[in-house]
This record gives sequence, structure tokens and C-alpha cells, in this order.
Amino acid sequence: MVRIIAGTLVDVGLGKIEPQEIKKIIDSKDRKRAGKTLPPNGLYLLKVEYN
Repeated sequence: MVRIIAGTLVDVGLGKIEPQEIKKIIDSKDRKRAGKTLPPNGLYLLKVEYN
């Protein structure tokens, strides 16, 4: 899921998707509306916080 979200955010940065579309994409639960799935290289868990 993180890789899909990151790929969608890359598309926002490239101007392919408007930032306000992110919530609509997630709410639609339609994977086809999201960006590409990024490769796992370089992705890691940095921190976990519990409140």
C-alpha cells in the first residue's frame, strides 16, 4: 500500500494528478485511479509512534 501511495504522490509531483484527488482516489477503492506501484528499493520504516 505504501508503494502505491508513494507512486501516486510522484504523479502529483509530476502534475499528472491534482493533490485534492488523493482523498477521492483512496475513497473510491479503485486501484486503477492511483499511480504506479513503486519498487521497494529504498523504502524502509523509519519510526513508529503510539499515542
